[in-house]
Amino acid sequence: MLDFDTCNEARLRKDPAYDGVFFTAVKTTRIYCRPVCPAPQPKTANIAFYPSAAACEDKGYRPCLRCRPETAPFSPAWNGTKTTVERAMRLINDGALDDTDTESFAGRLGLGARQLSRLFQKHLGTTPGQAAKTARVQRAKRLLDETALPMTEIAYKAGFKSLRRFNTVFKETYRRPPTEIKRRSLR
Repeated sequence: MLDFDTCNEARLRKDPAYDGVFFTAVKTTRIYCRPVCPAPQPKTANIAFYPSAAACEDKGYRPCLRCRPETAPFSPAWNGTKTTVERAMRLINDGALDDTDTESFAGRLGLGARQLSRLFQKHLGTTPGQAAKTARVQRAKRLLDETALPMTEIAYKAGFKSLRRFNTVFKETYRRPPTEIKRRSLR
């Protein structure tokens, strides 16, 4: 957390560079704001600074209705639906879509499958299924390059249900079978 004087100077200037870096809590009104809030500036004696909106709320302050500090930069609300897609991609990269269907996966995120697909198209230009397929192929490629595991084990560790599906998808993606890539990495 920055020191009080630095935060106070940024608040008085309404410096956008500090937006999301700290929050100003007004002791007299029990409201917290962003440094860029258009509301009249409170007296310096009546304020405290906190590093996050959550810290302000933990101390009993409520968000300002003018500057909406809960939507400050670096907060999930500020990123909007992109936050949901980023979370979905983290889960997909960890294999969450390898053992379930898109509908169940979307439910886990609190959405329907159609909405999740729309968000993926909007932010990534693809579908959740294609993203999962790509993640599986990338995991398989890493395993091919970095291990001496047999092909069947690589296929299952990468998230494929069968060796046949692994070979098909790998050939579609790399235009060569995985055995050819495995031979090259062993040289």
